[in-house]
Amino acid sequence: MSVNLNARITRTMVALTLIAGLIVYLGLMAYLLFIYEWLYPDPEQVAVWRTADTVMVLLLLAFGLLTASGIGWRLARRIVEPLKSVAGAARRIATGDFSARAVLPSGSFREAADLLADFNAMAERLERAESELAYSNSAIAHELRTPLTILRGRLQGLSDGVFDPTPQLYERLIAHVDSLSAIVEELRTLALGTAGQLDLKSGRLDLADAAGAAVSGLEAELTAAGIVLTRSLAPAETVADQARLRQAFVAVLENCRRYAPQSCVHVETRSEGDEVVFRCSDTGPGLSAENQARAFDRFWRADESRGRSLGGSGLGLPIVRAIARAHGGEARIVPQTSPGLTVEIRLPQRPASAGKSDD
Repeated sequence: MSVNLNARITRTMVALTLIAGLIVYLGLMAYLLFIYEWLYPDPEQVAVWRTADTVMVLLLLAFGLLTASGIGWRLARRIVEPLKSVAGAARRIATGDFSARAVLPSGSFREAADLLADFNAMAERLERAESELAYSNSAIAHELRTPLTILRGRLQGLSDGVFDPTPQLYERLIAHVDSLSAIVEELRTLALGTAGQLDLKSGRLDLADAAGAAVSGLEAELTAAGIVLTRSLAPAETVADQARLRQAFVAVLENCRRYAPQSCVHVETRSEGDEVVFRCSDTGPGLSAENQARAFDRFWRADESRGRSLGGSGLGLPIVRAIARAHGGEARIVPQTSPGLTVEIRLPQRPASAGKSDD
């Protein structure tokens, strides 16, 4: 059976006071009855213990008990109140109310303040994770519904003889299947990255070569979108998964193609201290500060209708961050005063011995 902490602290204080009082009382009695007689052999000098002395000692002991009880109760309240607040908030979170927060009572100890701050930070992360999960589930259903509806309609039309089974129709159906497969693979990559289980086949590489290959592969599409492409690819050697990095670089460049057409795009790589850096800047419309904070959220788009019409799933930048973090690095949007958007990937500059290949 659990014991109330408040009562336990109070009982402990009372017990300590009783023990101290008993020791004082017994010591005083021993002193008067034995030591006095040894110190003062003359009977006229021996002190006589009277009933009034006993009453006085008991009164002092009672006063000590009351004082200890009051101090213990106040101390217990200062310790217990923050715990009660945390317990109440935890019960609300357990019932599904992730907005619950613990409130710090006035006069609490520093340790209690630290406990409540950590608990509220955890609750905030849980609320954000729950919100992201609900949004992701809704977005996944929305993203998959359109191609599945089209596929079902076309197949039903083929079955009913409404559509002729032409090569062009089959090509469109295959394109919708490819779109579904791409979304599923992106979701798989994100899930593995979040769980820290993203497989990496690491090897020695130069970031400039990986970025150059990604740019060359998309150069025709970028030019068709009216983008003027410049590059400054300085050597930046590290140990990483070349395929995954190319996937991240392509996602960044695809973001430019979709949302910053008719702009100038500059791609650069370099070594900076103990890190290697990939940076892609465009002169497109860019994002507001509020939207930049959400740019790496799953399925998020600054403009929902425009994002879907341009073929974006809202998973490009989240995958970029997942790949960067899987390598021990980070992806971020660099603030700038001029129009446009700059996405930067920073990776640790590991020596060759730090890399390991997964065959």
